[in-house]
Amino acid sequence: MRSMFLLAAALSVSLSASTQAADWPQWRGPNRDAKSTEKGLLEKWPADGPKLLWSITEPEMIGTGYGDASIVGDRVYILGGTTAKKDSKQFVTCLNVKDGKKIWQQNIESKQAGYSDGWGGGPRGTPTVQDGLLFVLGPTGDLVCLDAKEGKVQWSKNFVTDFGGGIPSWGYSESVLVDGENVICTPGGKGGMMALEKKTGKTVWTCKELTDGAGYSSIVIADIGGVKQYVQQTMKSGVGVRAKDGKLLWQVGDIKRATAVIPTPVVQDGYVFYTSGYGAGCECFKLEKDGEDGTKATKIYSNKTLQNHHGGVLAIGDYVYGHSDSGGWMCFPFKTGEDPAWKNNGVGKGSVIAAEGYLYCYSESSGTLARVKATEKAYEESGKFTIPEKSKLRPGSGKVWAHPVISNGKLYVRDYEKLFVYDLQNPAS
Repeated sequence: MRSMFLLAAALSVSLSASTQAADWPQWRGPNRDAKSTEKGLLEKWPADGPKLLWSITEPEMIGTGYGDASIVGDRVYILGGTTAKKDSKQFVTCLNVKDGKKIWQQNIESKQAGYSDGWGGGPRGTPTVQDGLLFVLGPTGDLVCLDAKEGKVQWSKNFVTDFGGGIPSWGYSESVLVDGENVICTPGGKGGMMALEKKTGKTVWTCKELTDGAGYSSIVIADIGGVKQYVQQTMKSGVGVRAKDGKLLWQVGDIKRATAVIPTPVVQDGYVFYTSGYGAGCECFKLEKDGEDGTKATKIYSNKTLQNHHGGVLAIGDYVYGHSDSGGWMCFPFKTGEDPAWKNNGVGKGSVIAAEGYLYCYSESSGTLARVKATEKAYEESGKFTIPEKSKLRPGSGKVWAHPVISNGKLYVRDYEKLFVYDLQNPAS
């Protein structure tokens, strides 16, 4: 009987742990789609929001920046700078998930020039963690690989000096993709898109057909009829690049991208959806296999209904959810481009992720996060709170631009040099 009891108890613990075993190892989560895979999260929030577990408010701890945290196992990885100016020195910090205590911190070399700091200096990208390695990209194009355990630098490259790229006006903001044995990135210009060996930094291929300047977006993976490809948004167009050799498969761009092209592409059910701000709007293409190793992109529509500036959009079913500069928060049928199912000003312009049937909408102006049902019926809040304090270092023109992160029952929200971690674990799980 005792052995049976112990077995049952162990199984219970194992099942409980498995429901929360959801790392967030890179930009926009495990699949780069801004959707958490976790189950058993807190069902009903207290009036003032979930419990605050720990926070970091000292600038020297995580530094200045707009990138998100990445979480793997019992560690948090985050990229920051020493000041709010463009001469800010860059560093990576590794924290303990349990209490936020520093495990290690590593400075990374960077070229201190070439981008505007009017919105605040410091890194913009999110670390990517895979197979014990950590990859970070600084605003002046310094791509650095570190050992995730101790933070020792393994190799580094610069997008400009090594690959012929050009620093975007507000600094490189890409969060690089690690796929198998390669790092995939977008230096822009002569560098186009590139694949590098993740263990050495050695060039595997360069998409020389792509010469667009780098935007502020990040790459996602698509498989179209067995043709694996990398989908990206540059300052001029949307592109698909073949994974095995770097061949440009398709290039589209009916909307007039301008100033800053930021949102990550959405690929779902054979469709690719792009959106951008500054009046650009959105466009959708059907991707289909073309020949043995090709892909064709057929335009479905382009319009100005959804114009997402900073916070990104995500797809659930036949709809994308996100904020539009023309219409507020929106549930938009992205495969057809028809009128939105609903529009609502909600908590105001901001970023969004999703978990277990809810949207987590994070306001860039107020630092308020609202939990909203992910449904095409209406905008319906079911919980809301505001971070205890906002950044004292970022310029007034800067906003709360880091996106929320959900990992292993915790919610991470950043504002420049500050990080707040909340308990989303359901006691009944």
